[in-house]
Amino acid sequence: MLPLHLLSLLIALGLNSSIADDGAVKVVAPSQVIVAINSSVNVTLSTSGPLAKKAIILFNVTSSTYNGTLLRLPDKVEILPGPAPIITFQVVGVKVGQLHIHLVSNSQELISVSDVVIRFHVIHSNALYYVNQAIGWIYFIAWSISFYPQLIENFWRKSVVGLNFDFLMLNLTGFLAYSCYNAGMYWITAVQVEYNKHFPDGVNPVNVNDVVFSLHALVLTIAIIIQCCCLERGQQRTSWLGRIITLALWALVLIFLPITIANFITWFDYLTFFSWIKLVVTIIKYIPQAYMNYRRQSTVGWSIGNVLLDFTGGLFSLLQMFLQSFNNDEWNLIFGDFAKFGLGLISILFDILFFVQHYCLYRQMGYMQLPSTKEQDKPARQSSESSLTSSTDISLPSNVSSNGGATGSSSGSWYCAKYG
Repeated sequence: MLPLHLLSLLIALGLNSSIADDGAVKVVAPSQVIVAINSSVNVTLSTSGPLAKKAIILFNVTSSTYNGTLLRLPDKVEILPGPAPIITFQVVGVKVGQLHIHLVSNSQELISVSDVVIRFHVIHSNALYYVNQAIGWIYFIAWSISFYPQLIENFWRKSVVGLNFDFLMLNLTGFLAYSCYNAGMYWITAVQVEYNKHFPDGVNPVNVNDVVFSLHALVLTIAIIIQCCCLERGQQRTSWLGRIITLALWALVLIFLPITIANFITWFDYLTFFSWIKLVVTIIKYIPQAYMNYRRQSTVGWSIGNVLLDFTGGLFSLLQMFLQSFNNDEWNLIFGDFAKFGLGLISILFDILFFVQHYCLYRQMGYMQLPSTKEQDKPARQSSESSLTSSTDISLPSNVSSNGGATGSSSGSWYCAKYG
C-alpha cells in the first residue's frame, strides 16, 4: 500500500487508484497550505470513494509555533453520503507562524484519517513568497549550468592543464554521494517510511529538482574527468592526500553497509551519512584549486565562468534563506541550520578568492616556471605579457605547446604539470 503523501500526489495528478482492497475509504488532503496574514484560502478535502453514512471531520492542532491563534478555521466539516464528495472549507491567516493539524473523524468507514496531516504556513506576504520561488529557480539554473563553462573551455583549449585533479576527484565523490542520498530519499519507499518515523510531522526534504540537479552535476563531472583522460594534461595527477581523503570517505561507506544490512542502523541513517559526505567535500574541495592557482601564479585553465555562476547561485541561495526567514518569522531557517548556511557562505568566500586571483593578483601573469633541482639558485621566470602568443594570452616557453601542455623535456618544470 502506498504511503499517504504519495497517495495524495497520485490523486492530485489524476491517477486516482487509492481505494483500499477492503473497500474502506480514505480522506485525501493537501500536505501543505500557504496563507498570508489577513488573507483567506480555500482548502479542499476529498475521499477515495462514497460513504454510506454522514461523517464529521474535526481538526486537532498538534503543533504550533505560537500559543495564540495563528489561523481561523471552521470547527468541523461534514462529508455527506453518496458519490465520492469534494469538500471545501476556508481558512484565514491571523498571525505569522506554522501549525500542524491532524484530522479526526467519528466515521468507521474512514480509515487512517488520523494519519492525515495538513501543515499550515501563515506568512507575511504572498508576493514575497512568489519572489522566493523565483529566486529558487534562479539559483537552481545558475548552479546547474555552472559546470558547462569548464567543459567548454577544456574543449576549446584542447587541454586541462590548470584544472586541479584533486578538485575533480572530490567533486565526483561529493555529487555521487549526493545523488545516492537524493535518489534514495525520493524513490525508495522504505526510506521514506523510516524518515516519517524519525520526523512524524516532517516533510521529505528532497524534491524532484534536487534529484535532477545532483544527477545532472554527476554526469557533467564525469564528462570533465573523461576530458582529463583524452586532452593534454601535462604530468598532472591526483595527490596522495586527495586519494587518502577520498578512499577514507568511501571506506566508511563500505564499513557502514554491512552494519545497515544487519539492521543495526536504518537505511535512512545510512543515506544520511551520504549527505554528510557531501557536506565534508563542499568544505574542502576548493582548497587544492586555490592553492594550485597560487603556486602557478595563474588561473589559466580554471574557468572563471564556473566561478561566476557558482557565486550567483550561492548568493541567491543565501538571499532566499533570509527572505524565507523574514516571511515566516523563523530565523532558525538560518541559525537553526547553520551547517547549510555556513557551507553556502564558505562556497561564496572561495568564489571571492578566485575572483581576486583571476582579476587582481594574476590578471596579467602567465605561468610561473618553478626551478628544477639543478636551478634552485635561479629565480622563477615569468612569461612576458608583450609576447602573448595564444588565445589564452599566456606566453609559453619553447617546450610547452600553446594549449598548455608540455611538448618536450627541459630542466625546468611547470607546476601545473607537476602538482599532484
